[in-house]
Parts: sequence; C-alpha cells; structure tokens
Amino acid sequence: MGRLVVERAGDGTALWAVEVADSWLSRLRGLIGRRSLAAGDGLYFPATNGIHMLFMRFAIDCVFVTAPAPNGEHEVVAVRPNLRPWTGVVWFVRHARGAIELGAGSAAHAGIRVGDRLRLVPTDL
Repeated sequence: MGRLVVERAGDGTALWAVEVADSWLSRLRGLIGRRSLAAGDGLYFPATNGIHMLFMRFAIDCVFVTAPAPNGEHEVVAVRPNLRPWTGVVWFVRHARGAIELGAGSAAHAGIRVGDRLRLVPTDL
C-alpha cells in the first residue's frame, strides 16, 4: 500500500497521513483486525462510494470525496462521523469516488465539512 498526505486545498494544511487500499486484498481487509488508528492516520479507498463496519473493533469517521478535478482537488461530498463497529454501514454516497477512513472525531477536529476541497499528495513516509 502506498501512502498519501491529505491536505486542505485552500491553505495546504496537512490533515492526515493515510495508507491507500489500492489492491483487491487491501480493499477487502481495510481496517479489519486493527485495534485502533493512531491520531492523524487513516486509510483511503479510491473509487468507492460505500463502506461497512463488519468485523471492526473501533468507531471511525468516514469522509467521502469526489474523483480529483483537473487541478487535483477532491471535493468532500459527505462526512459520516462516529460509525460504530459492526453496526455502521454506508451503502451509497452520491458523487463519491473515494472514502477516507479516520479515527472517530478526526473529521470534526479538522473542521471538515461537505464542500471542502482536499488534496491527496503522495509521500515517502
């Protein structure tokens, strides 16, 4: 899996460092089996518009984004906070072409709202 830094497009503030679920196996596994996410960490699922919380051990926030615009920015189309283990399911988010899973409370802490623009920048971390 590669890694990206998620930045706020307006000011370049780094928000999170995320792994990219870029293979069939990494998408299938997701965060299953992990006990938690470190503050500032997450997992990015490109080309998806829904997630489930089956077999999860902890609550997460999920930020759904569009495909990148020509300038590389993704628009936030939905924020689903505090999805609980086993019971949280997001079936379909209109216009979403990616999902960023984060520790519960991370989206609110960063002030992320629908309509915000984010950049996903490759990193060597």
